[in-house]
Amino acid sequence: MALTGNDTSAHPGYVPHYLLVGDPFASKLSKEADIVAAFYILVVGIMSATGNGYVIYTTIKRKTKLRPPEIMTFNLAIFDFGISVTGKPFFVISCFSHRWLFGWAGCRFYGWAGFFFGVGSLITMTVVSLDRYLKICHLRYGTWLMRHHAFLCLVFVWLYAGFWATMPLLGWGSYAPEPFGTSCTLDWWLAQTSVAGQSFVMVILFFCLVFPTGIIVFSYVMIIFKVKSSAKEVSHFDTRNKNNHTIEIKLTKVAMLICAGFLVAWIPYAVVSVVSAFGEPDSVPISVSVIPTLLAKSAAMYNPIIYQLFDLKNTCTKSSCCKFLKNQRHFKKSRFYTISGTLKDRASVNKPQNEM
Repeated sequence: MALTGNDTSAHPGYVPHYLLVGDPFASKLSKEADIVAAFYILVVGIMSATGNGYVIYTTIKRKTKLRPPEIMTFNLAIFDFGISVTGKPFFVISCFSHRWLFGWAGCRFYGWAGFFFGVGSLITMTVVSLDRYLKICHLRYGTWLMRHHAFLCLVFVWLYAGFWATMPLLGWGSYAPEPFGTSCTLDWWLAQTSVAGQSFVMVILFFCLVFPTGIIVFSYVMIIFKVKSSAKEVSHFDTRNKNNHTIEIKLTKVAMLICAGFLVAWIPYAVVSVVSAFGEPDSVPISVSVIPTLLAKSAAMYNPIIYQLFDLKNTCTKSSCCKFLKNQRHFKKSRFYTISGTLKDRASVNKPQNEM
């Protein structure tokens, strides 16, 4: 495997689990546990593919140009849909078969796809958090963020995710089977075998987790402080500015929930990975390592649920839920509004009220 030429390591003589005698792709769990995991990920995969597929479908069907928040939401749905359709079937089939069926080539593809789409989702949410930060905390800069800036951000996100996901395929790091055998991931265990392996893991952790997460936390902490300090200032706004400010705050709440859901799903897996890389060799029991993996694989399912919950809440606040359910035209339009911040649509609704 890659990065094993330097023998200097914290644990000389350590041999990763996938190089030991035996089949690295044979499941280390019981058949019952594999079946439970398979059914769980099957449900998660169907829900995430359906939910994110619907977001993509409604976006494509729109006749108006997408605004920057809508563009980033569309991109996030693509990454979540991608990780659902490229990763979940491999894992489900392998769990039902009680072993990984796709060999080393399939393992590398599976690891690459999971890492690529996962990093793409996180960096997209990082860009969204910066957009929210500028819109709420620095109005002067937030007003000049246009469509072409959003498309430039998309190019950056895809290149960023592609670069870090492809490096292990080119020899800097690698992808390897998980200890329980029916899934593959980044080879965190390289950090136990060499200094070069440690550098690989530390760089990946910083640029693909710690750095973007730090930006997200900073952005939303500053937004919270700004909202609290500007409460009196907002009370002096005219009706139009109040409505716009309210919409921006609601969009920020949705973005915060999306980021929180993603981090809650992935941080336990990151902790287990760090322990596997820098803790005592094989200190994480196989049965324990499965739980964070299953939680991380469910991350793509949360976003469509968050969209719908906010959509129902906002609609039922404006009017009765029964009236909302009867109004099919509004039902079709409102789902995507919740995550896009379509100020124009809301302005058209508030206009008759202002004229009265």
